[in-house]
Amino acid sequence: MTTSPYAPGVPRLAIGAVVLDQSNPGGPRVVLVRRARPPLAGCWSLPGGSVEPGERLVDAVAREVSEETGLSVQVGALVEIIEILEPPYHYVILDYACVPLSGTLRAGDDASEVALVPLDTLAAYSITDDVVRVIRRAVGLPV
Repeated sequence: MTTSPYAPGVPRLAIGAVVLDQSNPGGPRVVLVRRARPPLAGCWSLPGGSVEPGERLVDAVAREVSEETGLSVQVGALVEIIEILEPPYHYVILDYACVPLSGTLRAGDDASEVALVPLDTLAAYSITDDVVRVIRRAVGLPV
């Protein structure tokens, strides 16, 4: 992620990606990243980040997923809009459903770890209720 042009305290537009791997015979899996920087440093969440000035939303989703996970994705439907309010941070996040197309899963950029997680084991990652809700909603959406 590059340096933000936004002033401190101004809400920032960001995107998140629910990257669902439906090819697993045991059931769908989702890509989670452990955040390396604030806000939510050390917490597991969805890959994502700030939208750059002049960048289309779908391009921001694809870029952030690639930077944080090493995966190329097809970006699908908007799942939900959420907010993170963790002073001094205020993010308005548009979460999109995605499917992986290619690449090798690896942590990069703002992620200290990355995992492909079966949906029935999400509780082991202590993700927020918002993230669980967004993932559950994305499972039923077309990409």
